[in-house]
Amino acid sequence: MNDIAVQVRDLGKKYRIGALEEGRRTLRETLTDALATPFRKAGSLLSGNASGAAGMEEEIWALKDISFDVPRGQVLGIIGKNGAGKSTLLKVLSRITEPTEGFIEIRGRVGSLLEVGTGFHPELTGRENVYLNGAILGMGRTEIDAKFDQIVAFAEVERFLDTPVKYYSSGMYVRLAFAVAAHLEPEILVVDEVLSVGDAAFQQKCLGKMGDVAQSGRTVLFVSHNMGAVTDLCDRAILLEGGQVTMDDGPAEVVSHYLTSGGETSAVWRRPESGEDEPAEAAVRSVRVLSEDGLPEAVIPFDRSFDVEIEYEIREPTRDLVIVAGLWSYRGFLWQSWDTDTTGLRGKVREPGSYVSRCRVPAGLVRPGRYSVTVVAHVPNVEVVESWHHVLTFDVSQVGFRFDQDRAGSITPVLEWEVTRQDRAAPTLEATRS
Repeated sequence: MNDIAVQVRDLGKKYRIGALEEGRRTLRETLTDALATPFRKAGSLLSGNASGAAGMEEEIWALKDISFDVPRGQVLGIIGKNGAGKSTLLKVLSRITEPTEGFIEIRGRVGSLLEVGTGFHPELTGRENVYLNGAILGMGRTEIDAKFDQIVAFAEVERFLDTPVKYYSSGMYVRLAFAVAAHLEPEILVVDEVLSVGDAAFQQKCLGKMGDVAQSGRTVLFVSHNMGAVTDLCDRAILLEGGQVTMDDGPAEVVSHYLTSGGETSAVWRRPESGEDEPAEAAVRSVRVLSEDGLPEAVIPFDRSFDVEIEYEIREPTRDLVIVAGLWSYRGFLWQSWDTDTTGLRGKVREPGSYVSRCRVPAGLVRPGRYSVTVVAHVPNVEVVESWHHVLTFDVSQVGFRFDQDRAGSITPVLEWEVTRQDRAAPTLEATRS
């Protein structure tokens, strides 16, 4: 048992929708709820939607009957769709929230990278916030002093170190916040989707840092929608579905199962009405895979082109917004394409309104198999507005596939080739005359 860093047994977490969780409420929440409850009950009764308080609450299990062990030094990837319970599991493991049932045992100092930037004060400078945030994350002043130069160099904000962070761009803010969190050295590190911060170059830098952590022998629990990162960084992965562990195996096997067994294929995805706050700048409304005829189609012949169409709403003037379509297979990430690549919109302001961005995938590019689509709205070098991962799953069929089925690779581009023979000497002048 000494080689086990994390032990989880029969873990469950239940939430009551429409009511604050008992035992975890502040005085302000208690007083506010006491004043508001009679009005909520009256409104519910008048509308005929409930009878007393009974109709106002619904219980859901975010986690149920979860058991697993994590040996010391292992990097465990945790994957699953939105709402599968991944973030809830990490919050319970980090002791941010109490489990409803079951127990966990953690042997070692825990560092959590769950919400990058928690504890930053806008009126303080970058330098002051490094010390404040480091203390909140459990670092002593001596440790922060020793790592200060590394943190600043990693964040690349040296020129603005003595400027209050309220004047930072959102990109600078998350770079500094991640730099502080990434230089923790706990025995157990819990990471929740923080590698989506900043621009593409900084994301690669974050992946490199996570790789260093993984190779240092520390225990890591890593939640991410980046299947390539899970495959590359993790020793093992578990798949969560509906708050339960449905697969526990090597990362390649779990990722492959996750990407290829998503049930029925679907050519249309629409944003769920969850009631959560939507981004101020832009919100993706729907994503569709369209055939050459412009109709939603979940099975595309290999020798036919298809479109990926993204419908979105812009709420306030936004400069340099980019809509990104990414394609995944069970082998991992294939490619992404930006809607500013050929439209002349790079650096331009998009005014409020409803928009559709559509890209054409040429025929014969991706080999037969199952694929999923990820959509991201972001402002390069500033922020990721929002991202939706693996929202659609569709198939490319064998129709029109004229190549050797055993050839490797996920894409099958038809490229122009030229073949010349070099070992035959050119004819001499005498030979030509004769």
